[in-house]
Amino acid sequence: MENVSLKKILLVYAGHPGGTTDQLKLALEQGLQHDELVIEKRVLWAPNANADDILWADGILLATPEHFGYMAGKMKDFFDRTFYPVENKTLGKPYALVVSAGNDGVGTVQAVERIVKGYGWKAIAPALRVIGKPTPPCLQKAAEMAQTLALGLQENIF
Repeated sequence: MENVSLKKILLVYAGHPGGTTDQLKLALEQGLQHDELVIEKRVLWAPNANADDILWADGILLATPEHFGYMAGKMKDFFDRTFYPVENKTLGKPYALVVSAGNDGVGTVQAVERIVKGYGWKAIAPALRVIGKPTPPCLQKAAEMAQTLALGLQENIF
């Protein structure tokens, strides 16, 4: 590849080690390891991610479990801590969302989408809701979502 600027992807996740969201996070990471990709990535647990990480990234992947029909508290805290420091600085940034749900994940998706609308981010695809234990096809969809974001950034589609 000739002198292509390295695209940067931030993956922010919440949930418990070994849980369903963790499995989906691993699938997202796998999607970022495609042979055709030349990217830099940061994979951060939501409490460790901050506004500088958002400003660094060209695109964002979000993965959260559904907790009582809402996103994980740690993901909400991430949004609470970062919104004002990046306000009006990330308009149009592409993102993708994966939700692991025990119910239907609809409330979680709506809540995250409402918040990221304030950031001005643009979804590259409808949110992936995985209900129950992630099946191989669900994990593949998560990997493909990450790969789509990365390839889209690399080819200046997003």
